[in-house]
Amino acid sequence: MNTVERPDPDQLLARLNAEEARAQRGRLRIFFGASAGVGKTYAMLEAARNMQAAGHDVVVGYVEPHGRIETERLLEGLERLGPLAVHYRDIVRQEFDLDGALGRRPAILLVDELAHSNLVGGAPAPRHPKRWQDVEELLRAGISVWTTVNVQHLESLNDLVAQTSGVRQRETIPDRVFDEADEVELIDLPPEDLMARLKAGKIYLADTATTAVERFFRPANLLALRELALRRVADRVEAAARAAQTTVDRARGRLASDRVLVAIGPDEQAEQLVRTGKRMADALDAEWTVIYVETPALLRLSGRERNRRVDLLRLAESLGAETVTLDGPSAAAVLKEYARTRHATRLVVGAPKRRGWRALLRPSTALTLIRQNPGIDVTVVAPAANPLTTTPRRPDSSVDPPARTRWDRYGWAVATTAACTAISFAMYGHFELVNMAMVYLLGVVIAGLRFGRGPSVLTSVANVIVFDFCFVPPRFSLAVSDAQYLITFGVMLTVALVIANLMASVRQQTRVAGARERRTALLYAMSRELAATRGISSMAQVAVRHVAEVFQCRAVILLPDASGKLQRPRDPPLEQSFRGADLAVAQWVADHGQRAGMGSDTLPAAAGLYLPLGDERRALGVLGVLVSNPRRVLLPEQRHLLETFAGQTGLALERARLAEGAEAARVAAEGESVRNTLLASISHDLRTPLAVIAGASSTLAERGGSLDEPTRARLARSIETKAREMSELVSNVLDLTRFEAGKIELRLDWQTLDDLIGAALETLGERLKEHPVDLVLNPDLPAVHVDATLVVQVFVNLLDNALKYTPAGTRIRISAVPDGDFVRISVEDEGPGLPQGNPARLFEKFQRGNDEGTIVGVGLGLAICRAVVRAHGGEIEAIARQGAGARFEFTLPTSPRTPVNT
Repeated sequence: MNTVERPDPDQLLARLNAEEARAQRGRLRIFFGASAGVGKTYAMLEAARNMQAAGHDVVVGYVEPHGRIETERLLEGLERLGPLAVHYRDIVRQEFDLDGALGRRPAILLVDELAHSNLVGGAPAPRHPKRWQDVEELLRAGISVWTTVNVQHLESLNDLVAQTSGVRQRETIPDRVFDEADEVELIDLPPEDLMARLKAGKIYLADTATTAVERFFRPANLLALRELALRRVADRVEAAARAAQTTVDRARGRLASDRVLVAIGPDEQAEQLVRTGKRMADALDAEWTVIYVETPALLRLSGRERNRRVDLLRLAESLGAETVTLDGPSAAAVLKEYARTRHATRLVVGAPKRRGWRALLRPSTALTLIRQNPGIDVTVVAPAANPLTTTPRRPDSSVDPPARTRWDRYGWAVATTAACTAISFAMYGHFELVNMAMVYLLGVVIAGLRFGRGPSVLTSVANVIVFDFCFVPPRFSLAVSDAQYLITFGVMLTVALVIANLMASVRQQTRVAGARERRTALLYAMSRELAATRGISSMAQVAVRHVAEVFQCRAVILLPDASGKLQRPRDPPLEQSFRGADLAVAQWVADHGQRAGMGSDTLPAAAGLYLPLGDERRALGVLGVLVSNPRRVLLPEQRHLLETFAGQTGLALERARLAEGAEAARVAAEGESVRNTLLASISHDLRTPLAVIAGASSTLAERGGSLDEPTRARLARSIETKAREMSELVSNVLDLTRFEAGKIELRLDWQTLDDLIGAALETLGERLKEHPVDLVLNPDLPAVHVDATLVVQVFVNLLDNALKYTPAGTRIRISAVPDGDFVRISVEDEGPGLPQGNPARLFEKFQRGNDEGTIVGVGLGLAICRAVVRAHGGEIEAIARQGAGARFEFTLPTSPRTPVNT
């Protein structure tokens, strides 16, 4: 039975997301050629005129005609954007106006020379250093772009073109830009025709044509470039065919796919290795990783040499590689272990650098890998015959200052030798010389572990000399009586030097491992602290403190306001705060969801680096950092760590926003429930009084003259009674609303319970005729410190509750006794008692003893009592009496207290 293999849901989701993102992007069409002069711009303009004739919105963003009459004629009739005048020193250059193109938003925009470098350092400063980055922003904005590029401008072919033509192209584009283009049109021209066009002055002006022929336009060069262009287009077609396979076929093919590892160091061949690995990975359709292994020898390099790693790893990432930095005592051992872990099939390394006896003593990494046979193919790349200028050096401002010699450590090294000598003098005569030599070797170990390589070497040499001088016969002389001691000294010195180097290497690697462990611990600490922190501003300060500590920089979290505009923090700045953050750069990051600033592809001239907190769809804020040493954030592993910190901060802010949203939704739902309950209660409890008022008033209006006086008086009293009930109902609602809003200020004064209860009884008046009230008050009761009006309202509400729910003729009892700093007051009735359930529920809003009935009320009287009593610092509770009835007890303070905000 054939079974249908279901596709992977994750792959389907990724494909749908990719298709959705591509649908929102503009389309990129590249007119591709082997060299200048083949007719790329001409073909682009011809196609643009055809599209314009077909009714499409076509605009020329930037085209450089190079003085060619045919090109200028094709530009006639096409809409052209005005160039942007950029002032640089004493010159003015015309550049592509990116903002103008974004404002115009045509359907198709023509931008010539994709590999062009923008004029960094001019005014106004460009947003991106490269034109291809401008084009990517246009594509993200939904604008389709047509452009031109030559084969020598592809980054992965840069070294091959340099070896072929002898000229290195400074302006390049990442291969992914070419690979991700929606359409590539090859413009091909035989070398003979191209040379004829050059001599006719159709490519360059006459005064530069001769120089071009001598330096670049030679038949051999043109043939090689044509071959590269044709091969590159063929590779693209083959890649498109592979991508057209079904999802299941791709999954099956990936199981047996290759993985290429490229090992590099800070030498001149590293750039060549990266490009070779890129071409190999493309040919094999394989994933590839560039590895930089920091051995103890590399850790001792100067800051300038170590900074070169930044450029090399960034070059690898621009070509689509995964970059990894590892550390270990031996590059070969680390590479072998990593290749086994990642199931690599091919390993690319550089040619051995050591020759002669040095190669015998210390075999190269390539030779060691081949001998150990880790189960993968090892490819050794020979260096270029004429290596040209490699990736540019970083400016001196990014280089660590020269390490200061720690002379105090050399002093401690000499002190170590002195200590070993003192111990040996104590041992002399009791132990053999070989045992005393062990003491000196122990000193070497201590010096290597504590003081570093140089001091430990000094200790090794000093220990041998002092041991010979003080203890080897003849003593106190460097002369040696027995030749065998020379072998002893040689072995001792060799062992001491080996131990010194090993201990120094261990010490240095321990420091590196400790630094990485510290960064991991700080990341965990920040995540834990963010999880325990509440409030967005508090979270931002936690993140700033941790980021500044890990990367030794100044940091700031910029959060948007209601309109989406970033604002500086309003809280007092921390010592580590980045106070001069550029809001314009940060706003661009928030709007586009991409990093910008120092070391990035966008606004690299900015002093700080800015990363989004969130994704492209919704930026929760921006993290800005200002570092004194750019290497701390420009190294790929450091940048990834910083992005991890930003991601953790973004997740915390997202959690806080979701919590705020959930709380707002809860409050809104509760408010909606309160509103619905209030409307239902009021509509029910107002219906009966309104009906009575309407009936009585209509009777008086229609038949008032024919009614006797007692009947008219009874109808008027019913209107008055029901109107008073409605007034009390509305008053309860308004009182509770004011309490919950905190708008009631207690007017505290000393009052006696007699006066308060008397005022409540007077307020109820006639309604108490059918319910006798018994007062049981101790004559020695102290005065209470309360708001008289509110406490009278408590008594009124409790008595009114007893009147509503107890039969006529039953008695009500009010009593009070001292209770510490309070007076405990009880109001008891002889009614049916409390309803089933928790008695505390009666003090909630809209809770009634009977859900429906003829008793008027919305269930707010007891809620108001609890609010008033708690505002005075007391408590109130409902208790069922034994037998029948209910008792309500509450406390009032007998000493001044701070009002409690309810």
